[in-house]
Amino acid sequence: MKVSYTKALQAPSIILLLLWMIVPLSMTLYFSFMRYNLLYPERTGFTGSLNYDFFLTDPALFDAVLNTLTLVGSIITISVVLGMGIALLLQEAFRGRGIVRVMLISPFFIMPTVNALIWKNMFMNPVYGLFAFVSGLFGWPIIDWLSDLPLLSIIIMLSWQWTPFALLIFMTSLQSMDKEQIEAAEIEGASFWSKFYYLTLPHLLRAIAVVIMIQAIFHLSIFAEIFVTTGGGPGYDSTNTTFLIFTQALLQFDVGVASAGGVFAIIIANIIAFFLIKTVAQGMAK
Repeated sequence: MKVSYTKALQAPSIILLLLWMIVPLSMTLYFSFMRYNLLYPERTGFTGSLNYDFFLTDPALFDAVLNTLTLVGSIITISVVLGMGIALLLQEAFRGRGIVRVMLISPFFIMPTVNALIWKNMFMNPVYGLFAFVSGLFGWPIIDWLSDLPLLSIIIMLSWQWTPFALLIFMTSLQSMDKEQIEAAEIEGASFWSKFYYLTLPHLLRAIAVVIMIQAIFHLSIFAEIFVTTGGGPGYDSTNTTFLIFTQALLQFDVGVASAGGVFAIIIANIIAFFLIKTVAQGMAK
């Protein structure tokens, strides 16, 4: 009776959650098989797999998928390496360590649009940006980052914002390390790299797996930074799958093709999430 009462209390929230997920997904699947352009709503009709054929044969799709994988892999690698290195440095006690920790973590709480505007106007602007000013001081050629190196610019912006997330996870994980093992290794004369390889790194494996999984899920849907800074260009140099779907839906007003792209993105994201969750489960089992 007690179990049934608990399930009855949980039922409304579970039903609401299912509706919140199933209704949009069902509508996306429905429109992916329909001819539905917002400019010509009277021409709506069933098209079968035509929307999928159009989206999968889009010349920009290969570039978008490649850019997506490049963004995800680069940002995760940079944030994990930098986050781990900074976390190890912050393990040493020094005056003002608490303030330094707060300052290093704070970029993660900046909104994506604000983050993009900061980098676009304060750092990467070729006329009055900080990078252009420093290049001028040393006589280096001034780089128009968002035009010449658009994908690298997006990677830098997001790495700056997501490294604090990895740092926070790693600092929390390092707090639970066995101090006696470290002290014993130091007494035996173990070097820093030996302690890192045999003690610290195995201890951080679970935290690394969690960081990789969470960041991969979020970075598959990067949009704000691209929209605010490069607009997916020049050409398709910084277009990812999310931005490609956006161009189909809101620039070409083709809801059917955009919905087919959404289904494609969902399938890719679930495949990646499946392998990541499996990897995390195996890491935690060890």
